[in-house]
Amino acid sequence: MTTATHLFHSLPPIVSFPAANSSAGVRSQTTSLNVVSASRRSRDDDYHATLKALNSKGRFPRKSLGQHYMLNSEINEQLVRAANVDEGHVVLEIGPGTGSLTNVLIHSGATVLAIEKDPHMVALVKERFESTNRFKVLQEDFVKCHIRSHISPMLESRKALNESLLRAKVVSNLPFNISTDVIKLLLPMGDIFSEVVLLLQEETAVRLVESSLRTSEYRPINIFVNFYSEPEYNFSVPRTNFFPQPNVDAAVVTFKLKQAPEYPSVASTKSFFSMVNSAFNGKRKMLRRSLQHICPSNEIERALGDAGLPTTSRPEELTLDDFVKLHNMIARV
Repeated sequence: MTTATHLFHSLPPIVSFPAANSSAGVRSQTTSLNVVSASRRSRDDDYHATLKALNSKGRFPRKSLGQHYMLNSEINEQLVRAANVDEGHVVLEIGPGTGSLTNVLIHSGATVLAIEKDPHMVALVKERFESTNRFKVLQEDFVKCHIRSHISPMLESRKALNESLLRAKVVSNLPFNISTDVIKLLLPMGDIFSEVVLLLQEETAVRLVESSLRTSEYRPINIFVNFYSEPEYNFSVPRTNFFPQPNVDAAVVTFKLKQAPEYPSVASTKSFFSMVNSAFNGKRKMLRRSLQHICPSNEIERALGDAGLPTTSRPEELTLDDFVKLHNMIARV
């Protein structure tokens, strides 16, 4: 069995993370997220506690599950503050691991539903939080989980208490290898979630929030994210805060979810995203060619013109609003 001592020797020292704004103007510079009081309370979860918890189950992080455990409790607290978690909130956490973030959520007054794929970690957090009635863990693969059936009853029980509690929040230190799948599942759920706050791979975070027109990073996921939410980059997290240390840094992003009446008005959501994906499949092609399986090129050109766009337009040149206009014009053909 791998001992805690061996785990300690494999780790670099923990370092504090830098201020939020590295280069891009859209990144939040909220001082409260970057300044930690010198008189802060003692924490139950840190470098040693996390490794001790892993060792208690004879566990070593599994690469196949994308497991990288947070070793800096300050970051967990800042993650929870970024989500504005307060008394009475219902919070979904994906991949609780040893429960270090879970612990901060519960102490903030939230009721937590955790989804964990690893049965050993399920046993660990069940044991850790057995004394509270504000925690439930399900052993499931989140991307295959029917999350509505689990969250909706928890929200129903709060309707009589406070209208502001009618939607839940998602707060999670995600395994990097499922982040895109999770985002695609969660963002269209604005009817049950008000915001989704995730710790993601830095490169993914920047791409989702800051990708600009006419760049190689501009992709269908950018259209998807902005269709269903308002994304905001919160702060960066150096790789030295994780065990095992990944090859990349991380960052926290908030997605404020829109509800259905706030979505861009399209004739059909399904056909809209089908058109967007088709457009980007031929990224270097003009839309009059990449979309000709939908309708003839001359009709695509007419739709582009009616939408106020050049007939030579390519997908990386269109904003979300441009794609909405084009789709609705084509739907009328």
